[in-house]
Amino acid sequence: MITEIGITAGEIWHFLDEHGEVTLAQLCGGVDKPKDVILMSLGWLAREGHVILEGEKDYKIYLRR
Repeated sequence: MITEIGITAGEIWHFLDEHGEVTLAQLCGGVDKPKDVILMSLGWLAREGHVILEGEKDYKIYLRR
């Protein structure tokens, strides 16, 4: 499972690099992985300081530059 989370984190990073700021719904629609894995991977990226999450209900997500 850790490997899948890491691979998905890489896919998320590339998606954000290509698309810029997105909503959580856009991210889930653009990365072909189960939502729970996307959320775990996104948490990993946030904890490592690679992404910024803003908002309360409809999160805006983008890469930290």
